[in-house]
Amino acid sequence: MTTQEDMIALVAELNRHAHAYYVLDNPSIPDAEYDRLFKQLQAWEAAHPEWAQADSPTKRVGGVPLPEFSQVQHSVPMLSLNNGFSDEDIENFDRRVKEGLDQFHAEYAVDLKFDGLAISLRYENGILTQAATRGDGATGEDVTANIRTIDVIPLRLFGAVVPQVLEVRGEVLMFKQDFQNLNARQRAAGQKEFANPRNAAAGSLRQLDSRITAQRSLRFFAYGIGDLQGAPMPPSQAALLDWYVTLGLPVCDKRAVVQDAAGLLEFFRNIGLQRAGLPYDIDGVVYKLNQFDLQQKLGFVSRAPRFAIAHKFPAEEALTTLEEIEVQVGRTGAITPVARLAPVFVGGVTVTNATLHNEDEVRRKDIRIGDTVIVRRAGDVIPEVVAHVPERRPADAREFVMPQACPVCGSPIERPEEEAIARCSGGWQRCKAQKKGALIHFASRRAMDIEGLGEQLVEQLVEKNIINTPADLYKLGVAKLAALERMAEKSAQNILSALAASKQNVNLARFIYALGIRHVGESTAKALARHFGKLEAVQAASAEELLQVEDIGPVVAASISAFFADPINCEMVEQLRAAGIALKEGEGERDNTPQVFAGKTVVLTGTLPTLTRDAAAGMIEKAGGKVSSSVSKKTSLVVAGSDAGSKLAKAQELGVAVIDEAQFLSLLQPVQTEQDPLENEA
Repeated sequence: MTTQEDMIALVAELNRHAHAYYVLDNPSIPDAEYDRLFKQLQAWEAAHPEWAQADSPTKRVGGVPLPEFSQVQHSVPMLSLNNGFSDEDIENFDRRVKEGLDQFHAEYAVDLKFDGLAISLRYENGILTQAATRGDGATGEDVTANIRTIDVIPLRLFGAVVPQVLEVRGEVLMFKQDFQNLNARQRAAGQKEFANPRNAAAGSLRQLDSRITAQRSLRFFAYGIGDLQGAPMPPSQAALLDWYVTLGLPVCDKRAVVQDAAGLLEFFRNIGLQRAGLPYDIDGVVYKLNQFDLQQKLGFVSRAPRFAIAHKFPAEEALTTLEEIEVQVGRTGAITPVARLAPVFVGGVTVTNATLHNEDEVRRKDIRIGDTVIVRRAGDVIPEVVAHVPERRPADAREFVMPQACPVCGSPIERPEEEAIARCSGGWQRCKAQKKGALIHFASRRAMDIEGLGEQLVEQLVEKNIINTPADLYKLGVAKLAALERMAEKSAQNILSALAASKQNVNLARFIYALGIRHVGESTAKALARHFGKLEAVQAASAEELLQVEDIGPVVAASISAFFADPINCEMVEQLRAAGIALKEGEGERDNTPQVFAGKTVVLTGTLPTLTRDAAAGMIEKAGGKVSSSVSKKTSLVVAGSDAGSKLAKAQELGVAVIDEAQFLSLLQPVQTEQDPLENEA
């Protein structure tokens, strides 16, 4: 049974978390957990209004302004939005809007819910005169000097006729790539890294030294309005944002006008599909009744408008208990601490394990066994432990101790001074975990592409000592395979057929990649094949000769040399050749395709009409080009398909040439078209 003391304690807890989030820019719990506690408090206050506290977070917005900044009184309060989490929540919102307006249909302006810091910009006669954070909704912090350093925010509005006063409401945020670059600089300087782009944006904007803010690559999107004098108010939210564009204010293009709950939910699902490819973080979408006169008719509740709601995505962060830390041995011997968790539903799945990356990361985050931890899962990314919740640490929490010996083979665990990762010293010859990893890698689609040879089958083959090296795969017979669990004669025959097929016309680059040489990924394997043409030449190459290969540095060269200097590895390669693997080498590797992309870096993005990503990448490489996963100033060309996301936006921002599949294919024809997108890049 809920008591008044329970409510007082919950109010105090929520206020602590709000202070950490809004004032310290250092969230202590995930947003989803805060939302859950906030909703619980709302329910308690509804049941017992006589117990409601004066400092309840349901009666305020944001956090207390920092004393280091002068305070700004908002002429129009900056309110937050109520949240919806399910289709039913949104359908109920739509129903309430229609009932309040006494009409059968409702038109909504819809856009994105950015994960940044809310800001109000005040323009007087077109000149930016003041910028303030949301603060507690009524009073914010004056951050004008810092806002002036953000390039996308105009210091003077465009147009011959501008309002006497215009207060623009919007969000300051940091794009994902800018966030990664910032943390890279922080690491290089030995300084603390930021937890996420939102924290980085907030921390950057609230610097007392605006020169620091200027170095942080902040962005801004306008989405609302406060005070307006000397100009007519646009009739709708959609019209407001269109007007902002004419004034030179940055507005996100992911917006629309839709009808009723069905239109809201369709927009939500479409944005959900695009979310991972957006250049910035969002945690939901925002729905606002489009017509301003109808908004006024519906009005407000104590802390939020009745005419708008934020529809939040399923939580990508959640709280759970870290029950144990074990170590996992990877293909190259890397020892990775893995958190064993009390099951928690996050990012659409139930998570029981999460990576802790390496020993230094465990120490830096001060993660201990028994802690309540924040677990993050975004899309298909492996779940990770972000942080622990200090106030929930039990007295018997234990520190993690890296084992001295491999838990699989007993070999010593070693950590070179210059590396962050500890490794099992046993190698694939002695360590079954590394052996299994090497075999799974060898059979993978981008390597030898042996269909049907998955983890479960490899597990049995290694544990029963049936195979020791990849070459042993080609010595398997029907009888041994059929005797394994979940196998029969037909399944065994299918595996043998796949093994036989994998030996035919093997691309040299694929074969080099399949060997699993440390630091040699697909791109490096292709560079080696292009440069040397034959496997024997790669094997015989000295470290100095390897350094002549594109993108190969001392570390990779040393790794390749060490691999082929090991007699066991050389014996394995010879056995593979003896098994009948037919390598395509020499001129076949280089192909006779016109080298139209020679010396060019090409990026693929979106879904192409007829080509798979792998097929297009192969065509680029055969034509002498290099395929990159990210767009930069060094990018020569972007080939864009449907649903192209952040890479296309980045290319347009940098002025990189962008073509579609038809133009791409035309470049590969013997006769070039007159309009060659690469001619200015030569």
